[in-house]
Amino acid sequence: MASSDKAEISYEDLKALMAKSEKLLLVDVRTKEEVDKGRIPGSIHIHVDSVEAAFALEPEEFKAKFGVTKPPLDAPELVLYCQMGMRGGRATSKAQELGYVNASNYKGGYKEWSAKEGN
Repeated sequence: MASSDKAEISYEDLKALMAKSEKLLLVDVRTKEEVDKGRIPGSIHIHVDSVEAAFALEPEEFKAKFGVTKPPLDAPELVLYCQMGMRGGRATSKAQELGYVNASNYKGGYKEWSAKEGN
């Protein structure tokens, strides 16, 4: 298992990353029903149970399915999140097991995001 030094990211860090990075891939791992009620702008939806299969896809298949370029294994800006952090943590662990060494979990999840953003 990868070390958890960088495995979690705060609201402030995520906001800063969103402002400065064009390479950020933000992945919402909640259910479709949850995502339909609101999500962090710019995120793509990959259900927690599909993370392993999605990140195992060939780059062309990943782009065709999700509309974004599949990140390289050493992508510094891969952030996964759920409602409150648990599923995001599981999804982050899966991504790390697949070799995404810098994958991190936005521990506040959509609940914190929507509270701070006033959604």
